[in-house]
Amino acid sequence: MFGNLFEEEEEECFSLTSSSGRVAKGGDEPPPPRGRSSLCGIKNQGGTCYLNSLLQTLLFTPEFREELFSLGADELGCLEDKDKPGAKVRLIPLELQRLFASLLLVDQQSASTADLTDSFGWNSSEGTNQHDVQELNRILFSALEHSLVGTTGSTFIHQLYHGTIVNSIACKECGNISQRQEDFLDLTVCVCGVLSLEEALWNMFVEEELFQGNNLYRCAQCDRLVTAAKSAKLKKLPPFMTMSLLRFSFDYAKCERYKETGRYVFPLNINLRPFCEETDGEDSDYSYELFSVIIHKGGCYGGHYHVYIRDIDQLGQWEPTEEDCKAKTQKKVKDEVKQMCEPKLQEDDPLSVISAIITQEPSKSVLLDQLGQKIMGKIGSSWSKKFRKHYGPIGKFLQSHNDVFMLVSNGTRVALKANPPSPVTEPPSPPEQTTDSDPSTPSDPGAAEQQPGPDQKPEPEQKGSHWFDLNDSAVTSIRESDIEKQFQGKESAYMLFYRKTQLQRPSEALKNPQYKVPLNLIKMAQEENIRVQKMREEFEATNNTVELHLHLAPSYRLENGALQPISKEQSGSTDLSFDRRKTVGDLRLAIYQMQELWEGDMALTVARSLPAGLHLYTTLIDDCVSLYSAGICTNSDLFVWNGREVCGAAVLTGAEWEPVLLNVVRPFLEDCDQEKEDEMECEEGRGSFENGGPGLKREARGFAGAATLGEVRVALGEPQESLLCQEHNGKKRGEQGAGEGGGASGWRVFPPDDMHRTLKELSLKDGDALLVLEPHSFDSSVFTRNGDVVTVTTPSDCRWLQVEFRPHGGGGEEGDKEEERRKVKVPAAGNMLLSEVKQRTIEELQIEEQTKGKMLGVKHSPDFSVTPAFVEYKYCSLSAQYCLRQVDCAGKLLPPVCEELSVRDAGVRLMTTLSLCPGNAPKASQLFLHFSVGIAPSAGLEKDIIVEKSCTVKECLKAMLDDVGLDGTYWHLRRLDWCEEVGEPIMDEDAPLSELKLNNGETLIVTEGQLPPKGFLNLSVWLYLDMRNNSADFTDFNHTDNGHTQEQMLEFWTAGETNSPSPPLCAGNTAELRSAGQVEISDEATLEDLKTQVLTLPALQDVCLPTTAFLRVWQLEGRRLARILRGQQFTLKKLKLTSGMDLCVQHLLREEDLGPKDVMLNVKMGIPGERCYYPPEELVWDAARDSSPRSLRTCLAAHYGLSPDSLLLAKHQPDKHTWDEISNWNQQFSKKKKKRKAESLLGAPFHLKDGDTIGLKNLLIDNNRNFLTLEDEQGQQRLREQAEQRRKGGQAVGLQEKAGPNKSRKPEVALSIKVGVFR
Repeated sequence: MFGNLFEEEEEECFSLTSSSGRVAKGGDEPPPPRGRSSLCGIKNQGGTCYLNSLLQTLLFTPEFREELFSLGADELGCLEDKDKPGAKVRLIPLELQRLFASLLLVDQQSASTADLTDSFGWNSSEGTNQHDVQELNRILFSALEHSLVGTTGSTFIHQLYHGTIVNSIACKECGNISQRQEDFLDLTVCVCGVLSLEEALWNMFVEEELFQGNNLYRCAQCDRLVTAAKSAKLKKLPPFMTMSLLRFSFDYAKCERYKETGRYVFPLNINLRPFCEETDGEDSDYSYELFSVIIHKGGCYGGHYHVYIRDIDQLGQWEPTEEDCKAKTQKKVKDEVKQMCEPKLQEDDPLSVISAIITQEPSKSVLLDQLGQKIMGKIGSSWSKKFRKHYGPIGKFLQSHNDVFMLVSNGTRVALKANPPSPVTEPPSPPEQTTDSDPSTPSDPGAAEQQPGPDQKPEPEQKGSHWFDLNDSAVTSIRESDIEKQFQGKESAYMLFYRKTQLQRPSEALKNPQYKVPLNLIKMAQEENIRVQKMREEFEATNNTVELHLHLAPSYRLENGALQPISKEQSGSTDLSFDRRKTVGDLRLAIYQMQELWEGDMALTVARSLPAGLHLYTTLIDDCVSLYSAGICTNSDLFVWNGREVCGAAVLTGAEWEPVLLNVVRPFLEDCDQEKEDEMECEEGRGSFENGGPGLKREARGFAGAATLGEVRVALGEPQESLLCQEHNGKKRGEQGAGEGGGASGWRVFPPDDMHRTLKELSLKDGDALLVLEPHSFDSSVFTRNGDVVTVTTPSDCRWLQVEFRPHGGGGEEGDKEEERRKVKVPAAGNMLLSEVKQRTIEELQIEEQTKGKMLGVKHSPDFSVTPAFVEYKYCSLSAQYCLRQVDCAGKLLPPVCEELSVRDAGVRLMTTLSLCPGNAPKASQLFLHFSVGIAPSAGLEKDIIVEKSCTVKECLKAMLDDVGLDGTYWHLRRLDWCEEVGEPIMDEDAPLSELKLNNGETLIVTEGQLPPKGFLNLSVWLYLDMRNNSADFTDFNHTDNGHTQEQMLEFWTAGETNSPSPPLCAGNTAELRSAGQVEISDEATLEDLKTQVLTLPALQDVCLPTTAFLRVWQLEGRRLARILRGQQFTLKKLKLTSGMDLCVQHLLREEDLGPKDVMLNVKMGIPGERCYYPPEELVWDAARDSSPRSLRTCLAAHYGLSPDSLLLAKHQPDKHTWDEISNWNQQFSKKKKKRKAESLLGAPFHLKDGDTIGLKNLLIDNNRNFLTLEDEQGQQRLREQAEQRRKGGQAVGLQEKAGPNKSRKPEVALSIKVGVFR
């Protein structure tokens, strides 16, 4: 039930969803048409699955349906008169007629029961309450009988469903028999201790109960207590026999209800002769056949109903499975032919696999929700296991290969562009218009598999066909043998409906949904079909409108291998909205009409904007092909030209001629201005100079990808002797590459053979650098050549490093005296060792002399003498006590550099500043790490350690513990995540640090506790209970019946019970958290898997949800609801869940699928004139495109039907008991750039997130702009008192615990239907 065959994440912008999931560009999306079964389902109002199952059973009871349709307006009245005073309108039968007509004749996937339940007198909450279907059957029939009093249909329910039982007591003394008859609507048969329906009926109507011993019977004729026998028989059999299976029982030992899930067999055909009083009739008088089975899935306190129904009149299109309609021999022959005809499949190539699957389909397309299954059947493995690691999600793969695949049938199917299916499909006709047509005609391309060819005969109808599973809106074909699966288990049969075999249907009723339907209802259905069809056409027209960008040839010129606009001020493009179902010829004609001055031929070529400019690809030649088939989608670029040249220059089209934008680098040798030496910046990334200094200058040039390197040299105007060089990317360990440090960069010279190779063959791409050198360039000291490598050396006037002496370390503390923080400029080169740089720095700063002077000036004991040799030894040890560290742009010290490396190898850039600080420098075989114990460290508070790269994680942990003086084995190491918070643990304690790819300066966290199991998370689960909500939807969370007491099973967290000053769970909510246990699950599992596993906990064993989308999962932080986990197919690792986290699950009344930028807010509307609010409502705000206050204001105004200008908004701060008003201004000025930038409510100062409370005031009727309530003022007073007590040194007042009884299960609400008086 919770499975998703299309096992892909929805994180990409390219989403493979069905047409029902598409978002309309404008207006509401029309209801989808009927599916392949041609039957209509019923929408679930939240908890009305029991009603839907019974209504479908009554609809497919032709005799009931026709009796209901036989009642006209003269007896029932008209719905238009229901509001007129004194009018007697029988609402329930009228609404039932309209619903049945809609289910039979209106072309829609599912119908609504809202009007029918309104006629019952139900409010909106009744639609979310679950009830027993047997109880509904009796109450609904009673309501119908009362509604039809005084009409010709007042007795039809009694005639169809009511039977008679005769109870007899026979005296064993005198033989007197006392009889009593009773009427029944349905038979309730026992399940406990019984194996089959026949056995239960035998116990009821054949076995006798003896009155003997202490249980004697008083005989009226004998006038004394005697031995007697009691029995019951069926006296009158109704045309329709309803059996209710007593699945729910009560355990008096445990004082709890439970559901019988044992095997209970019932026949498809049954003969009731042995159970009747009169047995001398024909067999047909006692024979019944099964035609409906209502199934219950779940426990005794909640679940889900659906129904198996036999289509008596064959109104639906039953589709047999492949194994039912084809013999095994035919399938074997087909497989052999298939293997001979199809080419060898490359199972390691996903492009080949998907293309082969699509090619083998008769419709040349595959449904998106079946693509995952077909891949599994084709290669024996799923996409996730086989291809996901290398190719990503399947949606991303299809999007990246949009030149091969395209979406058809409104985005529900995928096809090959090389052999596309017909893009224009006729919408399925309404059922009343297809009664005379072949019912096997497919309504979508995928049905072509089931449609016989012209030379084939339709296959004979199979025995047991025309059974359907009607599960709310979904209708699917099933086999008769599938009924046996409902004999036992948590999903098992609950009500059985039998009909007499004598009841035969007329031939004109078969496959005719209009049979016996009144003309006014047929006309109503036809009008509804016309309206829905018009909505679909308008919707399709809106969704098939694509936005095209037309680029006109007169506005462009060919430059650098690509098309560039002539005018920089004008883009040269024109936008055009066009229907993609129209042909290329229609588009060409429309452009002709737009460009009246166009002369000559007109060619339309698909274009694309590249870094080098606009490039042309495929020219649309066939005017009869639609834009849809041509692969033209929204935002496509089309170039309008004559097909030959642009401004007199020939244009090369096609992917092979795609231009490549290269950075052409040339020598720029001039004298350097010595006065600006200190101010000049060197572009270290390439060694070039701005401001006219000596170095390299750059120029972006575009060239055709199919052009050879020799042609590029000619286009640059360079002589044949010139050298072309590419950046040298061959790096050794520790190198930073070309020019990233050390004042020199390497370039590889292209050999002569490469001059005949194209840019594509040389793998040159956009942004690559190409160095052009003339022979005389090597006369300069800047360029040196060694074989095929050219080295560009920084000029001598830029070879220096500035070193700042920080004797106390740190980032410039106030304790450092200005005279101590001195700077010196040290001459340096790229190949100079950093130890030499430090040595020169010490000499320049005269640290040696100062140290010697201090040591010689110190008074020592008489026995101690300071010799020059001793001073020299101390100086050498002093040099080892200092290290060189780089400084980032924020002034923060970076890790010490390895002094065994050169300036270039260490990545130190010339003309930058280093700091000489106290501390040891790591060797090339060592790592410099920061670490902290317990929590993420603040800036400057972490400790430092130098360890060998070859040591293991366990040895590193021990060194850290020894450094801080801790002991024990219950510790492990964790890394920091990208937001500087404690992240995932390092699982492999025996792995060397070199294998973990740790970098110098990385921070590790020493965390208390043993390592969690590798790859598995241990999560605590809590249930979210809203104390104000008394609906039945929460009863499943308020009770457990597993034999344990509440003290043994449950713990409680309630809002306000915490000892910390944290605010309640969700601002404004009176909520309770109840412990449900713990789950252990892999971090590679999806959120949907987590929800499914949570439902298996003992506290939730009786909870049954239609799908996991009815369950919301919160992440708890400090006993507060922090965020909603979203993305059903996201892995727990991607959701950043770690072991030990607390999660909270909340039952929803409707499905929820929040997007990445959707924010769930609690909105409270202020009561005019009072300092309080209406109960909060949940509102999902889409902040993906616009997160400004204006967007939120517009969303709230649309929700409440008010003007945005009349609303005043504020965010509640529950921890401070204050309200932050959200200003009407949605833009603010940046002082630095003087530009307007949009204010986002997701950032400072509001930081809106899931669960936040938004207050709302309607200024049209409420003049009070103050959002504070009396509770807020009381909370502020408590905070002031606590602050005063803390100031005086008193202990903080803890929050008082609310003692009270555990929340018990809410009493069940009785089911009722209100009926007017018609006597």
